[in-house]
Amino acid sequence: MPNAVWLRYYKMPFAKVYPAYIAKAEKKGRTKAEIDEIIRWLTGYSQGELETAIANGTEVQAFFESAPRPNPARTLITGTICGDRVQDIEEPLKRECRYLDKLIDELAKGKKMGKILREQP
Repeated sequence: MPNAVWLRYYKMPFAKVYPAYIAKAEKKGRTKAEIDEIIRWLTGYSQGELETAIANGTEVQAFFESAPRPNPARTLITGTICGDRVQDIEEPLKRECRYLDKLIDELAKGKKMGKILREQP
């Protein structure tokens, strides 16, 4: 069962967290377009669907649970974000949120998009 902090986060509009992702990326010289590409890769939303979800105030929980085509390669995302080992998180919704957090963190740390999107050479 998620704790109270996560329950509040899940009910928050995705439109409230999205600008924080953009700000983190832009502060490190990355772009909104790259954030959108990461989100589309992870969830399967088209750009139009992503923009609609943001404009409609879709809650974080609904945003992830309604993702049209969650990328099967997202299970290749490993490592630690905010003290959580992404691959060990048992709660599915929290794991999905942390997948995105981890990808945004990798972007901000300067990783190439191919590596972030788990493209095989």
